[in-house]
Amino acid sequence: MIDIEKLKFDEKGLIPAIVVDARTKKVLTLAYMNKESLKISMEKGLTCFWSRSRNTLWLKGETSGNYQHIVSITADCDYDALTILVEKDGPACHLGNDSCFTNEIWESDSLSEFSLDSLLELIKGRKTEKKEGSYTTYLFEKGLDKILKKVGEESTEVIVASKNNDKKETIYEIADLTYHIMVLMIEMGISLDDIWKELASRHVIDKKIKQEKMV
Repeated sequence: MIDIEKLKFDEKGLIPAIVVDARTKKVLTLAYMNKESLKISMEKGLTCFWSRSRNTLWLKGETSGNYQHIVSITADCDYDALTILVEKDGPACHLGNDSCFTNEIWESDSLSEFSLDSLLELIKGRKTEKKEGSYTTYLFEKGLDKILKKVGEESTEVIVASKNNDKKETIYEIADLTYHIMVLMIEMGISLDDIWKELASRHVIDKKIKQEKMV
């Protein structure tokens, strides 16, 4: 842990703070802190910034309820910028978006970004905007019983592949199972944040109890 006195604030007494979602690692916003807001953030465990437009302290979520619970604060190698990992209660952007960074300027043709969040959004889209010929849409149209049947089948396939000690096939079947579980999540209104929070709650309990619960 470093002393905050080592940090290099600019001529206005500010330091940029890049806020990142602790689960998805998505950049949520870029804000600024002064020494007072940084101390408040550390004391409360909630992000507190200095609003340059209002010229005042700004506790994120104080009016909106979209608090950002701090996991860690890290300074860069020059001590003149911060990265803040957070677990958020709601959208980071004042426009209601998950992140302030939504205006895409350029994207590589050969490299593409993949995440479970983007896959879940794609699956959700197949339910809300049905696409003819889509297997995902077909599952939603058939309903919960069909989805559960597929989850059961894919679980069995994972067991069989693992029992045969076939790593490649096991990876393939786990991917299939993951997809069908995500279809089930959308069908039941379960988010990745719900799963993340449940797993995080188990992380802090006594190790012996944790092992018994996970078993």
